[in-house]
Amino acid sequence: MTSDNGGSKAMKLLEERIKRDGIVKPGNVLKVDNFLNHQMDIALFNEMGREFKRLFADCKINKILTIEASGIGIACIVAQYFDVPVVFAKKAQSINIDGDVYSTKIQSFTHQRVYDVIVSKKYLNPEDHILIIDDFLANGCALEGLIDLVQSAGATVEGIGIAIEKGFQQGGKLIRDRGIRLESLAIVDSMEGGELIFREQ
Repeated sequence: MTSDNGGSKAMKLLEERIKRDGIVKPGNVLKVDNFLNHQMDIALFNEMGREFKRLFADCKINKILTIEASGIGIACIVAQYFDVPVVFAKKAQSINIDGDVYSTKIQSFTHQRVYDVIVSKKYLNPEDHILIIDDFLANGCALEGLIDLVQSAGATVEGIGIAIEKGFQQGGKLIRDRGIRLESLAIVDSMEGGELIFREQ
């Protein structure tokens, strides 16, 4: 991936933050909750949003799709750069969603359960060109579910933007093998012995 100064800045900032504040736990778990998915560093998110806009500038995107909860913060910042709305898939049936929904099942390895995930049919349409945004990519189950929702609506997945990809797990390869454009700002190739090794991009 070629990057101008803006691109390399976002990727470098994210990698440096992961090295500084990320915690490697047993079972290949990377804990980044003090800046990404519990407490959120909005200045960092802003740089990430700018980079996703640069990476997908050639795509006709009119909507951003993510999944609750940790993808929402990043997706909202990214959406400001594209000037489009954010739709987030809900992990449970909600009495506040009226009418028909698109639904799929997503297995969460983090929480050791399978979720029913839904999006109201009012917010995904055949004419939509979707950019999917999420914080993490490991085994790819969440992304496969979001792609399924988009395809159920007859809409188009223009691409997928991920903050942190675990390059040693299968998710990234599975998505790329489907011919879907996937851009990850930081790809961790190894966490052995608690040492983080990033892929050159």
